Amino acid sequence: MTPVQSACIPLFLKNKDVAAEAVTGSGKTLAFVIPVIELLLKREEKLKKMQVGALVITPTRELALQISEVLETFLKRFSQFTQILLIGGTNPIEDIEKFKAQGANIVVATPGRLEDMFRRKSEGLDLASYVKSLDVLVLDEADRLLDMGFETSLNTILSYLPKQRRTGLFSATQTQELEKLVRAGLRNPVRITVKEKGVADTCTQKTPSRLANFYTVCRPEDKFNKLVAFLRQHKHEKNLVFFSTCACVDYYSRALETLIKKVDVQCIHGKMKNKRNKIFANFRKLKSGILVCTDVMARGIDIPEVNWVIQYDPPSCASAFVHRCGRTARIGNHGNALVFLLPMEESYINFLSINQKCPLQKMSPISDVVDVLPKVKAMALADRAMFERGMRAFVSYVQAYSKHECSLIFRIKDLDFGSSARGFGLLCLPKMPELRGKVFPDFIPTNVDIDTIKYKDKNREKQRRKMLEEQKNEIRTARKGYVRQQAWSKQKDKKVRKKIKAAKRKHEDSDVDQEEMNELLNDTRLLKKLKKKKISEDDFEKQITGGSRSKTCGSSGEDD
Repeated sequence: MTPVQSACIPLFLKNKDVAAEAVTGSGKTLAFVIPVIELLLKREEKLKKMQVGALVITPTRELALQISEVLETFLKRFSQFTQILLIGGTNPIEDIEKFKAQGANIVVATPGRLEDMFRRKSEGLDLASYVKSLDVLVLDEADRLLDMGFETSLNTILSYLPKQRRTGLFSATQTQELEKLVRAGLRNPVRITVKEKGVADTCTQKTPSRLANFYTVCRPEDKFNKLVAFLRQHKHEKNLVFFSTCACVDYYSRALETLIKKVDVQCIHGKMKNKRNKIFANFRKLKSGILVCTDVMARGIDIPEVNWVIQYDPPSCASAFVHRCGRTARIGNHGNALVFLLPMEESYINFLSINQKCPLQKMSPISDVVDVLPKVKAMALADRAMFERGMRAFVSYVQAYSKHECSLIFRIKDLDFGSSARGFGLLCLPKMPELRGKVFPDFIPTNVDIDTIKYKDKNREKQRRKMLEEQKNEIRTARKGYVRQQAWSKQKDKKVRKKIKAAKRKHEDSDVDQEEMNELLNDTRLLKKLKKKKISEDDFEKQITGGSRSKTCGSSGEDD
């Protein structure tokens, strides 16, 4: 057994609540899977088909799938128990039918789908009544469950569960929010902390001891070139490349597919729905390849024989750095990790060493670096979809950078937007608040008219053309309306000018009193106000006719 297993299993079997913190890749899954099965076997009253005896909650569907596979290998020997996997990306109606048909003594689930199942009483599934016999609750990667905003869902789920149960919280890092959960959900918990010794006996580190952790510093416009050069040199190995956003994953994975030949490049992120499970399963089977991903793959995921974990963008949360690195060097194996940093971010090294107990060493310069950005631009010119992916990726990168937790190191004010845009291989800068009113002499936009870039997908291009034509028609219609208003204005203008000319002729022929001249001047002022849209047409008409009436009444009064 690993240290965390030898510490947790006996305590769990003695009906203790456990809050375990252990370095990533230390075997935490078996530390709760084995006690779960043992406790269910020792029950005095055997579980019925529909009774849920154990519940395992995880933050991501990939981790849930992995735990389900581990459980499956054990349950082959214990056919009296059944399990069900409740995760997003599947049809909830099918999950309900499966639960009714097969039952489930052990449920492995993500919080969102599990909460949804509790609320589906109208569809013939009263899950709340089936969990009354629950013996064990396990929250795997418990701190991540809270980080991802599942606190409300967890509170809802806990309200359905019996209080007389065993609870286990497992995580690689402890947070203040997790401490609150421990105090609220566990009764007299036993705290277990398993850490690996660093080089010095006095320094404990949170990353595996056989992990070689490197960093490299490069300018924004050179960053992607160095990544491509590095991956080409390690194309026969298994590599994970982490980016900060889903849009960056979509964009850079397409670029890497073209630029790195004869390598299986796959991508995975949180906004994918049905494809995630298949991609994850396929990549685990590969001997070599590249998986481009977000932090959805940072926690608890066990991918065999990962040689390099590359952090192209440092994570927004410092604790996630440790979890990313932990996808390699698992269970005593050797592994490597590399993080790319900009010159202004170099102080992040000291921060990780002190705050996260994660020392890094500088990597020797990457050799054979070639400028691949012209090829990236050519891809954008050849397909509008690629051009739009690049724009979205840049916007999402800037937004993620502005929300970084280590804002004293990752300062948005210090980010060189022009050089970063060049590093993305953009044809032009997107319109966004962060760039408003700024000039970027380092960035030279392409001479090509962006509107002429076509989609490779003919149907998509046809729809775009149709939409552009509709927009042009709307503009034409609006312009016609504007011309009609101009014509009306000219007609009014002619009427008033005729009136003034007639008055002048009258003035020349006979003496016109001062009051009449004032009226004419007033009409001229009203016309100017109408042209400037300071008064409406109705007000103009009323004041013109009203002035004439008052003049007439005044004259008749004097005559009387």
